[in-house]
Amino acid sequence: MATAELIEGRTGSWEVVIGLEVHAQVTAAAKLFSGAATAFGAAPNTQVSPVDAAFPGMLPVINRHVVAQAVKTGLGLDAKINLRSVFDRKNYFYPDLPAGYQISQYQQPIVGHGQIALDLPDGRSRTIGITRLHLEQDAGKSLHDQHPTQTYVDLNRAGIGLMEIVSEPDLRSAEEAGLYLRKLRSLLRYLGTCDGNMEEGSLRCDCNVSVRRPGGPYGTRCEIKNLNSVRFVMQAIDYEARRQIRLIEAGGAVAQETRLFDSSRGETRPMRSKEEAHDYRYFPDPDLLPLELDPEWVAALRADLPELPDAKKARFVADYGLRVEDADVLVAERATAEYFETVAAGRDAKAAANWVTGDLFGALNRLGRAIEDCPVTPERLGQLIDLVADGTISGRIAKDVFADMIETGEAPGAIVERKGLRQVSDTGAIEAAVDTALAAHPAQVMQYKTNPKVLGFFVGQVMKATQGKANPGLVNELLRRKLASA
Repeated sequence: MATAELIEGRTGSWEVVIGLEVHAQVTAAAKLFSGAATAFGAAPNTQVSPVDAAFPGMLPVINRHVVAQAVKTGLGLDAKINLRSVFDRKNYFYPDLPAGYQISQYQQPIVGHGQIALDLPDGRSRTIGITRLHLEQDAGKSLHDQHPTQTYVDLNRAGIGLMEIVSEPDLRSAEEAGLYLRKLRSLLRYLGTCDGNMEEGSLRCDCNVSVRRPGGPYGTRCEIKNLNSVRFVMQAIDYEARRQIRLIEAGGAVAQETRLFDSSRGETRPMRSKEEAHDYRYFPDPDLLPLELDPEWVAALRADLPELPDAKKARFVADYGLRVEDADVLVAERATAEYFETVAAGRDAKAAANWVTGDLFGALNRLGRAIEDCPVTPERLGQLIDLVADGTISGRIAKDVFADMIETGEAPGAIVERKGLRQVSDTGAIEAAVDTALAAHPAQVMQYKTNPKVLGFFVGQVMKATQGKANPGLVNELLRRKLASA
């Protein structure tokens, strides 16, 4: 059961009830019922088959790969896979829907009840129910900014396979909705069933929002359509909940309707009254037989699933001794987890995690690059960690070497040799630098007896004299010994 996160209104506390409908574009080279291509960015109306354009006499043919992708997603959601499902016609008019109906699923979807586990910032865990996952074809796209008086239609997207993933109304705050979306996106990317690119429209979200008194009956919900970023989803939910509270407290009533989110103004506005199922006049598509799955085929897909984020996080904590917080960050993206494991192989895993989540992430953010496009391979980052571990360079010098690696892609050992950065571990040479520093600062030597923090000053002096190459452990050991006897 949800733990309520309440909003204080003028007349008391209110609870927000949220359910999300996520439309995830299936990663596939062809559309759901035709062989037309699905690549993003093609010239308008260049990836359209007669089926997608609804030419008379054209019959849909199911794409087996898209079905497999939906089943894999259902398995990843720990959901029931329905071995028999039915495609329906969902009837409505829209300029970019050539047939006048959308082939979708209604009462008999391919995937039934499932769940997603959320790890909340306060350490609690929440399980969010999944009502269903059904397959449907996408509509085209209306373009309103190409001509001053006309609307253009691009049918490249028409017929692309979508998974609509519907949650139970279990979410209770905009923050939880954001966590849910990020977790679902991560899961889809691990499975390889959707690339999760919200900017390109591969992942879109409709939010159903209502408010009620804590523990009371559900209120009237409004649906906010076509949100394409986690930030916008959270902003829209927060605004809509507060709008409904203000309306009810002023003596009004919430109208069940579909709304749009204006991201420039940070507010929702009415779009149309909310349709009900009967408005769409659903009926089984007469051109498509019921979809029946072989249990052995489903079992083979299950056996081929990758290790998913929750299992990977548990393993990182158990096998590598990482903190839960660090494991969370490392498993969020499959590519990041794989990069980390390559770096950590045979090395100090905590050091590897610190380098990946600290220096590497910082550099990638500055460059605006993904880890798949990182200029430093995991093998070379591992070599850098080895150079610190075997005393070839100090941790501080390693930071400089890493910066050079990011810029040039060069191997760390080559940079160390080219720049003469090998750490000085010669006790005699370091002792000479220590003696020089102590002789040059007699006042600080006297202060050490009452203020041991002065040691840091002398460490700095020695490191400066040796251009940062002195072995810090030896420097500290020699300074403590000589200061204690001074």
